[in-house]
Amino acid sequence: MKKTIYLLLGCIGLGLGAVGAVLPLLPTFPFLMLAAFCFARSSERLNRWFTGTKLYKDNLESYVAGKGMTRKTKIRIMVTVTVLMSIGFVMMHAVVIGRIVLALVWLFHVLYFVFGIKTIPDHSA
Repeated sequence: MKKTIYLLLGCIGLGLGAVGAVLPLLPTFPFLMLAAFCFARSSERLNRWFTGTKLYKDNLESYVAGKGMTRKTKIRIMVTVTVLMSIGFVMMHAVVIGRIVLALVWLFHVLYFVFGIKTIPDHSA
């Protein structure tokens, strides 16, 4: 039962990550991380397939290997998160504590991506 749930969540994460690779407002990275996590726990064969896909190699491989991310990938993730969190921030105009929490989460997100994740050269250019 547990493997089935991981498999289902992995497929959902993969689907949303694939859509996010095309649509600028939907983040790719967190959904692909979810897919990688779930596939690793549900099926060794599915995990091998997923880690061999172009989607994984372009978005997660260097990060999972501990090498870091390209500047382009980091900026794409930070811009997407900033846009999505801005929408939430605007919609919470009457909830001051919610806005403060959202602003702090955004700040820590940006600080983590700027200082916590190593920037590696982009070899595809």
